[in-house]
Amino acid sequence: MNLINLVIVLVVIGVILWLINNYIPMDGTIKKILNVVVVIFVVLWLLSAFGLLGSMSGIRIG
Repeated sequence: MNLINLVIVLVVIGVILWLINNYIPMDGTIKKILNVVVVIFVVLWLLSAFGLLGSMSGIRIG
């Protein structure tokens, strides 16, 4: 993945999160949980994209 695609994906995720936070009425705690989950997911994805985390294909949920 090149740097331009990475920046575009980050901008799209940020805009979608901003739209959800501003235009969908939710309780404040739900918004905070959503923001934390998205940030954790993006950080893990970035670490994997730069090769610092390794392959996440071996991670099983459930």
